[in-house]
Amino acid sequence: CLLTGSSPISFLQESPVKEKAKVYDRNEPEKPVGHQPNTYTSLKERKADFPEKNQEQHSTTSQSRSRFQDQSSVRKQSPSLAKNDGELQSGSYKIWTLVVFLVIIVSVCVWWRGGITSLLDATLSSRDTQILQAFRARMKKLKNTYQSQDDSLWRKTHKFLEKHLNDSHPRAEPAILLFTAGQEAEKALRCLSNEIADAFALSQNATTIKINGADKAILDSDIVKLEVDDELTSGFTAGKKVAVVHRFELLPASSTLIFYKYCDHENAAFKDVALLLTVLLEEESLRKSLTSQEVEEKVRDFLWAKFTSSDVSGSYNSMDTDKLSGLWSRISHLVLPVWPEKGLPVEGCT
Repeated sequence: CLLTGSSPISFLQESPVKEKAKVYDRNEPEKPVGHQPNTYTSLKERKADFPEKNQEQHSTTSQSRSRFQDQSSVRKQSPSLAKNDGELQSGSYKIWTLVVFLVIIVSVCVWWRGGITSLLDATLSSRDTQILQAFRARMKKLKNTYQSQDDSLWRKTHKFLEKHLNDSHPRAEPAILLFTAGQEAEKALRCLSNEIADAFALSQNATTIKINGADKAILDSDIVKLEVDDELTSGFTAGKKVAVVHRFELLPASSTLIFYKYCDHENAAFKDVALLLTVLLEEESLRKSLTSQEVEEKVRDFLWAKFTSSDVSGSYNSMDTDKLSGLWSRISHLVLPVWPEKGLPVEGCT
C-alpha cells in the first residue's frame, strides 16, 4: 500500500473536501429539464416594459415642461399685469380725487351762494321793512287830512300798493290804479292822486312822474303818444317809481294805446313801478250809494263814448271797440271813487 505512490498526507487532506462536495450534491434537489432560466425571454420582457415606462417618463417630462412654460409665461405676464393694475389704481385714485375736489368746490359754492343770498335777503328785508313803515306813516297822515274819503278807498289803496311794495323781487307786474270823481270833486281828485303817488315814491326815496292830459288834448295823437312814451320811459329808467296821468279821458283816443306797453299784465316794460290814472266824469257828482262794480261800469261807459267817437275809423292807429277792450282790461285793476274835500288849497294841487 505504501508503495503505490500516494502520499498519506495528501490523501488525508483531499478526502474531507470531496466528501463535503458529495454531501452537497446529494442534498441539492434535482432540477427538471427545461426549467433553466431563459435569458433571451427575460430581456424581451424587459424590452416590452421599457416603452411603457419610457412613455410614462415622456408624458411626465411633457407635463413638467408645460408647467414650466406656463410658469414662465405667468412670470413674463406678471410685470405687465402688475403694470396694468398699477395704472388702473392710479387712474381710479385720480378720478376719486377729482370727484372729491368737485364735491368740495360745489359745496363751497352752495355755501357761499347761500350766505350771499341770506345776506341779500336780510338786506332786502330790512330795506323793505323801512319802505313799508315809511309808506304806512305817509298814508296814515293822508287819511287824517282827507277825512271825507270812504274807508274802503284807504283800505283798498293801502292794501294794493303795500302788496306791490312787499312783493317778491323782481315784481311780476306794475301796480295800476284808476281814481274817478264827479265835477264837484275835481280838486280832491287831483290833490289826492298826487299825494298818494308821492307817498308811494318818497317811501322808496324816489320822485313822481306827472302827466297832465289837459295839456295834450289838442295835440296830434301820434305826437302825444311819443311824448307820453318818452316821459314814462325816461322817468322810470332814471329811477322814478310812480307816474300820475291826470285827466286820462282828455288824451287823444289813439294815443292811449301806448299804455298797452306800460300796463300789460305780463309784458309791461317796467314792472317795479305804479301808475295812477284819473278820470273826471261829466256828471256833477257821484252817489255814495254806488257799488264798486257800478262805479267801474260808469267809468268804462264814459271812456267808450269818449274814445270811440274821437278818431276817424279805419285808421291803423285809431281807437276801436276791440282795442279799447284790451286797454280797459289793463287799466281797470282797481277803480276807486273820490269825494269832495273841504279845506283844500284854493290854488289846487301841483
